Parts: sequence; structure tokens; C-alpha cells
Amino acid sequence: MRLEYLPILFGAVIALSGIALVADAWLPDQEVRVQERRRRCRAERNRRGEAMIGLGVVALGVAIIARDAWSGSLFAVGLGGALLMIGAMMNREYLREQLDFRGPARRDPTTRLKPGMPSPPPHEKYRVR
Repeated sequence: MRLEYLPILFGAVIALSGIALVADAWLPDQEVRVQERRRRCRAERNRRGEAMIGLGVVALGVAIIARDAWSGSLFAVGLGGALLMIGAMMNREYLREQLDFRGPARRDPTTRLKPGMPSPPPHEKYRVR
């Protein structure tokens, strides 16, 4: 294998992952959870935002594949970056939840609870264990 083929292979893998993101945004969700175990409401992902992120990743993969041979690669990088930023802004609540709420649950009195969940006693303070 020649060394010149590595950017083409790398760009194809990136573009395929972008296509997978777009397909995940378009396909309906399958509910596999029987009972929700979380106390807080889950943030819903924005499907259009996820599709924009996927299209941005595809544009960046195409720009990597094209390298310097294509005159539109600079446009593809700009378009890909803009789509990534817009998609991330549309999904900021979902991304924030995925990045911030890792590890054991905390009893924060300001948390919006799901309907039917018991509220914590008013005297219980927020503690980190």
C-alpha cells in the first residue's frame, strides 16, 4: 500500500461515520428501556442538529479525501465547520447532559424531577459523596 492512499482511507472512514450520524438522525428510535431508572428527565437530542453534525463530518471527510487536488476543499472545510457548530448549538442541552452528568447521581434540590418521583426533603442539603 502506498503512503498516498492513507488520507483517502482516513477520509473515507470519517465520511462513513458522518453518514452513520445522518442515518441515526433520520431513523426512528427503538425503545429498549423497560423502566426508567433516572431521577431527572433526559434531555432529548435534536434530530436536525444531529443531521447537521453528520453532514459537517461528511464534508470534512470529503475535504480530507480531496486533499489539495480539488479547488473546493477549502469551501468544504468551511461548510463542515459551520455545520458542526450549528449542530452543536442545536444539541447543546443534550451534549451538556452527556458531558456533565457522569458518575453517581447527586441529590440536587434544583433538579427538575420526572413526574411521579418523590422530591427530596427540604432540609437535605446538596452533598457530594
